Amino acid sequence: MGLEKESGLELELEAVQSGKTVVGFVGTGVMGRSMAAHLYKAGYRVLVYSRTQAKAEELVQLGAEWKPTVAELAQEADVVITMVGYPSDVEEVYLGGAGIVANAKPGAYVIDMTTSSPSLAKRIYDAAREEGLHSLDAPVSGGDIGAREARLSIMVGGDEAAFEAVKPLFEIMGKNIVLQGAAGAGQYTKMCNQIAIATNMIGVCEALVYAKKAGLDPSTVLKSIESGAAGSWSLSNLGPRMIAGNFAPGFYVKHFIKDMRIALQSAEEMGLQLPGLELARSLYGRLAEMGEEDSGTQALFRWFEAQ
Repeated sequence: MGLEKESGLELELEAVQSGKTVVGFVGTGVMGRSMAAHLYKAGYRVLVYSRTQAKAEELVQLGAEWKPTVAELAQEADVVITMVGYPSDVEEVYLGGAGIVANAKPGAYVIDMTTSSPSLAKRIYDAAREEGLHSLDAPVSGGDIGAREARLSIMVGGDEAAFEAVKPLFEIMGKNIVLQGAAGAGQYTKMCNQIAIATNMIGVCEALVYAKKAGLDPSTVLKSIESGAAGSWSLSNLGPRMIAGNFAPGFYVKHFIKDMRIALQSAEEMGLQLPGLELARSLYGRLAEMGEEDSGTQALFRWFEAQ
């Protein structure tokens, strides 16, 4: 059945053209809202769904079309993009009876941009292929700023032909777009990203708290160290937020904890120890216990300040 669908009703998307391709976007939170807006402004017809309808209201006001269920969105879209919270959400949205795989148009392209489990990405790929669908895992990095300014780093896993077909969509949302390998490769790459960020965030927080304790002006210290060997995205972009006491989420603490849990599970499957990541996971767990799970990841600064 799957092969008949794939050969007989293949969706022609060799070149995705605005105005002709219908894009469905599931998940319109901090990141998804900006990403969907860029697609709409580029000329695409955009359908949106979010579990909390109010989160999609800004997009609807812009001109996107609200769909009351994932199934109805999938039935109408040529490309379905998801940006939800947890692997359990991804599994439900894709593999549930009312989900994307069971309801998408034959030949459609389904792209999960959530940071999720590599093994789940492979399962979705296999299930999608059985239904004549093209599946890509394409998690992103860059936070709320990258999403808002359309300069996300996009890490993709899946078939090269599918990647090339929808690359014009990726180019509307991001600047650094790399096909990393087969299904699951995008998620594995994102785990590399999160592992690097986790221990770096500890260093950023410790440096700025140390500066305060030493009687220095952290903002002045930042001017000296961000352009040298200590420089990092977190130092330049989240350091000023820490100093200003701005802990609003560009990326939630609770979602970062989820990512670290996935990375540690993957590492365990490989027989690999990651002590730095284990420490970061422990510290962020303590931060969540302080009631900061809905704050931005830069709120780790508060835990260090409280010591």
